Amino acid sequence: MIAIVDYGLGNLRSISNMLQRAGCESVISADFGVLRNAERLILPGVGHFKYGMERLHERGLIDVLNERVLDAGVPILGICLGAQLLGRRSDEGGVAGLGWIPMDTVAFDGARLGGDERVPNMGWSDTAYVKHPLFEGQEQTPRFYYVHSFHFQCDDASHVIATADHGYRFASAVARANILGVQFHPEKSHVFGKRLLASFAAMKFD
Repeated sequence: MIAIVDYGLGNLRSISNMLQRAGCESVISADFGVLRNAERLILPGVGHFKYGMERLHERGLIDVLNERVLDAGVPILGICLGAQLLGRRSDEGGVAGLGWIPMDTVAFDGARLGGDERVPNMGWSDTAYVKHPLFEGQEQTPRFYYVHSFHFQCDDASHVIATADHGYRFASAVARANILGVQFHPEKSHVFGKRLLASFAAMKFD
């Protein structure tokens, strides 16, 4: 069972529906008991970094997430804002993130964007990936749907497993052991997103 963490943000039903199309059983919940019994977790999110962290704190979810992800090694996939929260901090809001991956979330550098690139970056983008089980079964250059004004900046390049282009190359998917995050929206990415969620559900972790 995959538990989609409900902290009041994100396309929860859309993610659940895409998981169902991928043949994966899921539940949307903020119940500690449900989260403690889940085999995998998805942390969704759309919106402001500071507000996202405040919502996690308000619902008392930080401790149970740390317990499951860090102590028990339960796999988790962060999506969009949910992926940004996996890092230390963001240019958007002066609060600390979960700190599970050594990275920051930074605003797009306007000086490096061309005349045709706008912020937010919104639409379909070809996404280049390294060999990783999360991208099992994907085409050589899958297209995912993005809506974002910020992107990951990792301390360790080995944690970057995919990149896309918006004026310059930016990290669009990250992984550190059982902790994974994608800047794009698999629930909006048709067959590519369906394959990615199915791969997450099937991944083997030591």
